[in-house]
Amino acid sequence: MTVAAPATGQIARLSVEIDDVTPRVVRCVEVPLDIRLDDLHFVLQIAIGWQNGHPFEFRIGDQAWGLRDRDLETNPLPAEQATLADILARGDMFKYDYVLGEDWEHTVRLLSRSAARTGMRYPHLVSAEGRCPPADIGGPIGYETYLRSIADPASVNHAEMLDFDAPDFDPNIVDEAALRANLASLSRYLGRKTVSRHPEVRAERASKDAAEALGPSPFEGRSAATSG
Repeated sequence: MTVAAPATGQIARLSVEIDDVTPRVVRCVEVPLDIRLDDLHFVLQIAIGWQNGHPFEFRIGDQAWGLRDRDLETNPLPAEQATLADILARGDMFKYDYVLGEDWEHTVRLLSRSAARTGMRYPHLVSAEGRCPPADIGGPIGYETYLRSIADPASVNHAEMLDFDAPDFDPNIVDEAALRANLASLSRYLGRKTVSRHPEVRAERASKDAAEALGPSPFEGRSAATSG
């Protein structure tokens, strides 16, 4: 995949929403139709505000793609060997799972396909709604407890929960401009060779290997209102 999709390339506009979370966390992104799935993972991480520290899977029907672990008997298909087009050939809606075991599931929908716009760089964040939850808060159930606790100074969990993110965490406020800039800077990392195993420390290396050579990663130095 290239830094900017050529004018003749096909672009997919996707909606991605974290399941079972209130307030809603939704992103609309545009990506090349032929983007590799391991690269699409990075795009969704940046667009939503996750920190890329855990394994992931894309799922549609009974098929799954992700990072493989040679220590496991059953593995998903390798994400680096498939593209968004491969998923969309099976349907216009699919699942993206992050932090396997904590149940951060996302629903991804194809909104439209179009030719790439001249001068536009992809991936591109179209819109953002809702702030990304703290990743290790315990999935949607833990996030509900977190929001309730930080809003109630009398809660027995109030002080502990404040340590998970900024003390002034507001689930309705998202720094859309920062997310858009971070996603734009991701372009130079895409299309590179990735690791093939998925223990968490190796999954984290998938983007950081490139970062060591290219300088600060788009996963670093982000505003408080973007990251989980």
